[in-house]
Amino acid sequence: MDPISARLLARHPQKIDLSLDRMRALCAALGDPQDALPPVIHVAGTNGKGSTVALLRAMAEAAGLRVHVYTSPHLVRFNERIRLAGTLIDDATLNAALDRVEAAGAAHGIGATVFEATTAAAFVAMAGVPADLALIEVGLGGSLDATNVIERPLLSVVTPVALDHAEFLGTDLAVIAGEKAGILKAGARGLIARQSEAVMAAIAVAAAGVRVPLTVMGEAFDAWADRGGLSYQDQERFLDLPAPALSGPHQIDNAGLAVAVALELDLPEAAIAEGLRTARWPGRMQRLTMGPYGETARSVDAELWLDGGHNPHAARALADTLTARQVRAPRPLALIVGMLANKDSGGFFEALKDTGAHVFTVGFEGAAADPEALATVARGHGLGATATGSVGAALDLALRLGAERVVICGSLYLAGEVLGASRETWPA
Repeated sequence: MDPISARLLARHPQKIDLSLDRMRALCAALGDPQDALPPVIHVAGTNGKGSTVALLRAMAEAAGLRVHVYTSPHLVRFNERIRLAGTLIDDATLNAALDRVEAAGAAHGIGATVFEATTAAAFVAMAGVPADLALIEVGLGGSLDATNVIERPLLSVVTPVALDHAEFLGTDLAVIAGEKAGILKAGARGLIARQSEAVMAAIAVAAAGVRVPLTVMGEAFDAWADRGGLSYQDQERFLDLPAPALSGPHQIDNAGLAVAVALELDLPEAAIAEGLRTARWPGRMQRLTMGPYGETARSVDAELWLDGGHNPHAARALADTLTARQVRAPRPLALIVGMLANKDSGGFFEALKDTGAHVFTVGFEGAAADPEALATVARGHGLGATATGSVGAALDLALRLGAERVVICGSLYLAGEVLGASRETWPA
């Protein structure tokens, strides 16, 4: 565990308690730093938030803007969550911000959770550094998320909404969508990804309640893969753009949403194109070629990929990506899967059952599902599955049995452990 994460876990409750009361009190004690941020793009949703933010950051920086970014969770180092004017926050600046947050909490008797303290520290740090734009990703939900103390965003963005975090958000998609749509604020247009009918209806009701105009993918604009690139069209223009650097068919929709936001910001087409070409988002269909795992795969001319998707919607995106790759260049496929015990492993494996992959299940540090239990679930959904002791053991076995394309997947925590063991570090 990195030192910043250890500090936070030692001093703040790790529980998730969706409420804005503590966060509002904490921000008030700090002088409301969230009100001193540059124009904010607030991003909620179930899947695609991080990819959309990464694409937007690349586009805005290609246009010469200084961009703050707040995302979660991190993969290897806590500092990954906060960028100040384009640069990952350093330990000294982050510790100083946390010192201020903890002093304010102690002085006013505010027992902030880890995420609340983290978010407040991000706001404190960002308020002290000049920038042109802030991209703020919701942690969980929307209306009661700690980031929702932002009262006057420039734009509100909702990426695809699906089932996840059922223990906090429930299993009613319309209710979940209403919670995500809680970031919509009067005076800020909402840009909405392609959604199911039930989700879109709930978002529309929430938007009407605060009189927010919506720009919806599939209605006001659309994007699609075309001749190796990305075509984008709205009511005013047609753009012929490069394909996003991020892998997977689902990234076409994420890129289309990012393009729509970039056009709302009046970013030039050349910057949008450059952002699509250069965006990076580790742990999302990332090719691994270095470190112990990547080198093991390379030694037998096998591909090794890493993807942190951890719910059925993300698994369907992964299945589409793998199916497309298998059609273009068929290779024996294996999945190395580790998941948190509270995730919908059945739905995850159901989405992957037609890939033809053999599954090797693993554990990882934290509240991971038991590999034997996970393998049993995979078998119940028609997949061959073998429980193994570690990623290294799973990879060795998969390669010995003839796999030539291997994907480590199922959890961002697992993805973090894998990246931490490799030399493929988070970009500065």
